[in-house]
Amino acid sequence: MRQQPADRYAPQRARGAGRLVTKAFGGRTKLAEFFQEGCAKIRLPETFSPEMEAILINTSGGLTGGDAIEWSVAATASTKLSITTQANEKIYKAAAGTASVSTHITVGKDACLHWLPQETILFDQASLTRRLDVDLAETCEFLAVEAVLLGRKAMGEAVRGGFFRDRWRVRRSGRLIHAEEMKFEGEIQRLTDAAAVLSGQVAFATLFYSGPLAEVLFPKLRACLAGTSGGSSPWTGGASHWNGKLVARLVAPTGFELRKILVPAISVLRNGAPVPKVWNI
Repeated sequence: MRQQPADRYAPQRARGAGRLVTKAFGGRTKLAEFFQEGCAKIRLPETFSPEMEAILINTSGGLTGGDAIEWSVAATASTKLSITTQANEKIYKAAAGTASVSTHITVGKDACLHWLPQETILFDQASLTRRLDVDLAETCEFLAVEAVLLGRKAMGEAVRGGFFRDRWRVRRSGRLIHAEEMKFEGEIQRLTDAAAVLSGQVAFATLFYSGPLAEVLFPKLRACLAGTSGGSSPWTGGASHWNGKLVARLVAPTGFELRKILVPAISVLRNGAPVPKVWNI
């Protein structure tokens, strides 16, 4: 049999989908729905708390052009759920196409959901579109953290070019309360070197909180940022509070320096609770 040229065959792509829905039962948060397919896996470590913790795993080991993962999570009325990832999500150089990660989150009445994935690492010439859509009930609490590293500085890596687009839409009772769009395209290093963008920093994060404690947590978060900055701190950032929501932005020269402020900031927004244990493994 005559062999066909290799370029006639499309490369294999990673595909994954995961769905998790909670329910309140006996004063604890329990599973109502659970689904996982392809490279998307969900693990639920046993805890002694009435809350539930979920760990999202991409078994493909990273994403490249054409790969796609979809996550769907719902914390129904009076449940408490924290979601994190097993490790940093790595986005590798794309020969063709764009990787896609989409997440849809629903938080019901008097429920609490903390979205706490570990950092996403973009490699040189990576291509990624990421989307976060959130629907909140009027009386619920929602915390989200997204951090990005442009390469690993300790490994001598630099992201000179590529594509990254990040889209957030957060609604409460159907009303849009937060929207943002970020896009890096082409000569990323040249763009991020600009003072109005990242001033050459390669690690950055956004923290978002909406819930009944926003006004109380705001001065605590600002005190945390002021207390850890100091005169010699390499990271910069700030926090704002308006219309019942709290938003903080942080930038740092390395992922390690970013974590030094990101971890205590997350703890403040979790009202003193630590980050998930998997962050420290």
